Amino acid sequence: MSDTLGKIKQAIVEGDDDIAVEQTEKSLQEGINPVEVVKQATVPGIERAGELWKDNVYFMPDVVLSAEAFKAAMKVLKPQLSQVRTDTIGRFVIGVVAGDMHDLGKSIVIAMLTGAGFEVIDLGVDIPTETLIERVKELKPDIMGVGCYMTTTMLILKNVMKALKESGVRDNLKVMIGGVPTTQQFADEVGADAWGKDALDAVDKARELIGG
Repeated sequence: MSDTLGKIKQAIVEGDDDIAVEQTEKSLQEGINPVEVVKQATVPGIERAGELWKDNVYFMPDVVLSAEAFKAAMKVLKPQLSQVRTDTIGRFVIGVVAGDMHDLGKSIVIAMLTGAGFEVIDLGVDIPTETLIERVKELKPDIMGVGCYMTTTMLILKNVMKALKESGVRDNLKVMIGGVPTTQQFADEVGADAWGKDALDAVDKARELIGG
């Protein structure tokens, strides 16, 4: 790993968005492929912050700072990533169900999918079911990813799956779900096509869904 990539990763772990942006811009000036910046620096950085949180070394404010640094770095990379990928392997629409404001997991998945060559359209968080259906009809994605990060919003995800079927768009759409409380069993129960255990798994499953 180059010194610059190491500094990007460390800045994200430490939650320093100024250094994250500075070093990300430097990496592009050095001619490092933006996809490699994602794979070797930004995603490993935020994943490390998540590990520290799970190990009770970091607390939520620390994770929030790391997430902000991650997003700041990705904002620099986003235009470059779209230029690198002139052709995409599929359109992926992603959003978080109504009542759920968690954004970090979705951001990591978006970064990994973009790096893998998907055209990713982020609908945001706390999205009403009706809006999700409308955007699917409008955007006609190959895959729809729906995030659910609280047990209290898992019922909403069931409603989303039901609404997709009732609206007539489910037959031509692959649906992937993910989020901390979700499992493969839950995905099977609600009728999703795939369950992403984490960001890397989500990319693998997305490729499988489109036959890539």
